[in-house]
Amino acid sequence: MKGRLYIMDINKTLAQEFKLKQEQIENTISLFDDGKTIPFIARYRKELTGSLDDQILREINDRLTYLRNLEKRKDEIASSIEEQGKMTEELSKAIQNAKTLVEIEDLYRPYKPKRKTRASVARENGLEPLAMMVLLQNHDTDPEQEAEKFIDEEKGIVDIYMALQGAMDIIAEVVSDDAELRKSLRETVTRHGIIASKASDETAESVYENYYDYNEPVSKIAQHRILALDRGEKEGFLKISIAIPEGMGTLLLIDKYVKNDSNCGRLVKLACEDSFKRLIYPSIEREIRSELTENAAEQAIKVFASNLRQLLMQPPIKNTVTLGLDPAYRTGCKIAVVDSTGKVLDTTVIYPTPPMSKIKEAKEKLTQLIAKYGVTTIAIGNGTASRESEAFVAELIKEIPQKVSYMVVSEAGASVYSASKLASEEFPQYEASLRSAISIARRLQDPLAELVKIDPKAIGVGQYQHDMPKTKMNEALSGVVESCVNTVGVDLNTASHSLLSYIAGINNTVAKNIVTYREENGAFSDRKQLLKVAKLGKKSFEQCAGFLRVRNPKNPLDNTAVHPESYKAAQSLMEKCGFNLADIGSDIAIDIEGNVKTIGINKISESLGLGVPTLKDIITELQKPGRDVRDELPPPLLRSGDIMEMKDLTPGMELVGTVRNVIDFGAFVDIGVHEDGLVHISQICDKFIKHPLEAVKVGEVVKVKVLDIDLNRKRIALTMRF
Repeated sequence: MKGRLYIMDINKTLAQEFKLKQEQIENTISLFDDGKTIPFIARYRKELTGSLDDQILREINDRLTYLRNLEKRKDEIASSIEEQGKMTEELSKAIQNAKTLVEIEDLYRPYKPKRKTRASVARENGLEPLAMMVLLQNHDTDPEQEAEKFIDEEKGIVDIYMALQGAMDIIAEVVSDDAELRKSLRETVTRHGIIASKASDETAESVYENYYDYNEPVSKIAQHRILALDRGEKEGFLKISIAIPEGMGTLLLIDKYVKNDSNCGRLVKLACEDSFKRLIYPSIEREIRSELTENAAEQAIKVFASNLRQLLMQPPIKNTVTLGLDPAYRTGCKIAVVDSTGKVLDTTVIYPTPPMSKIKEAKEKLTQLIAKYGVTTIAIGNGTASRESEAFVAELIKEIPQKVSYMVVSEAGASVYSASKLASEEFPQYEASLRSAISIARRLQDPLAELVKIDPKAIGVGQYQHDMPKTKMNEALSGVVESCVNTVGVDLNTASHSLLSYIAGINNTVAKNIVTYREENGAFSDRKQLLKVAKLGKKSFEQCAGFLRVRNPKNPLDNTAVHPESYKAAQSLMEKCGFNLADIGSDIAIDIEGNVKTIGINKISESLGLGVPTLKDIITELQKPGRDVRDELPPPLLRSGDIMEMKDLTPGMELVGTVRNVIDFGAFVDIGVHEDGLVHISQICDKFIKHPLEAVKVGEVVKVKVLDIDLNRKRIALTMRF
């Protein structure tokens, strides 16, 4: 895309910024512009992009959009200034060299149509010539004498002082509109500014009491503290300001605009002081705070996205019958038993918790269900009454002959899902509370398939997620979900329309059409049948086919991540290695990788007309058809022994736990005592790390030691440093 007036070499800029070859960037942009999806490009166009992963591709796409918008805005601003007849060679060059939208807007500021201001009123009253005369600061100019010429009672200029004030208002705005000066002042505030917070009411109790009298350099403040200050201000508990050393800002203006100590020079100095206090600094302060918030939000979204990715990519617990338990007190614990495919086998309600405390009856009922359906795992929601429910389950599994394990599962978003239209469509025969128990069971069996049904913001990993810019947050989180779903792939014959809608090339409408086709025509026997689905054309098929699996298909390649466009090459590869398609997934031990090594991968790549990266992917798929990349990750921590409460903890106690959330200042770890313990960033490892994500991730099983227990505040301090 080229601007009409200003042409930026976006490809070259991106190549430099991302330290990539220009050819990679050009090919990638061409694929974007051709409507190819990021998961498809990352998986099936590696030769063109140089094997860029989906995360880098998303960053390139975001930056490309920004640069194209920058280019477009340059043209709009240049056109507006030219129409005004005010374009100069120097200004044109400055616009062309601007690197950010902020710089562009600063340059446009003097020429931008303004609402009514003191300076615009003064200009309407004809005082601009007087202002320009004062700004020249000639020693022999008497400003008061010159001002007499501009007295005009009809315009409301009744004396020389009103005329001079109007002239100074104009000068103040000229100074305020100086793009170069604003840039310098912005840098000064960033380097030397102090952000301070005060209590709106010092007697008010709040979680922000640490910030009732707080200050820190703008250049050093941690991003999570920015978000805390913003929220405290939004909720009315804090007043936030940014200050720089007295006189430092005004001096920048005076140094540039005041030429001498003449009568006119002194007026210009006064105008500069007014400009700084009334016009420039309030604007710069807002900009700096906005930039701090934007950067903090960007970091928070990255952390949230990273946590979400780890949570979604948790290994499924396969081939198990699972009992989901949604804890509660008065209304009883809702129970759902689901088979290994997630199909609901039975539901009930038990009352082992206060006030009913029917423990004996509850045990009898669960014992019957476990024996009847062969339950091997129990998923317990971590909400209200979770502690009592866990104690009840732990006691029960010691008393029964069957080997059963349990895990406390985050039920964040389960209630939102259970009351949703999607849940009522999926389980119309069950009330909302039972749907919640079904969701809890299923999210232990296959976190990805279940959690895609829930708004990512409701999943509860991250910090200040509800304060984030909605559009950016949704884009980032949707990108993570899309990436995870396509990385894993989905079963075409069992996937919900929610899961299918995240597959590359498939929107919500097409996803529903796939499910409808499946219900009307039975299970898909091959990928080609997708072309019979309403609104799923050849372009969509190209994007989605490789990510959809058909179990027990006619063509074994339909149960792999090999794209249909490469079927012919895959078959030739099998033949070159002495096998046929029927051997894929059979009991025959096929060593394609060994055969390829013997023949030579470059030789085979050339003969098949495939790039080496694609060939390597095909080899992996042929040797492990239907593989799930999550199986290579450590399994979740299932419990079957004694449980503890906070009061049972003592400093120095060593435990094993699961990382539940990672934030800027540490990680929260579930150690089986209902309250998660905090491992501060300084206690995560012996070496210095900038962020906890460098050392831990959500879902990771870690060894920790108890440092301190605060029963009143329900806080546990942990360390991973032994």
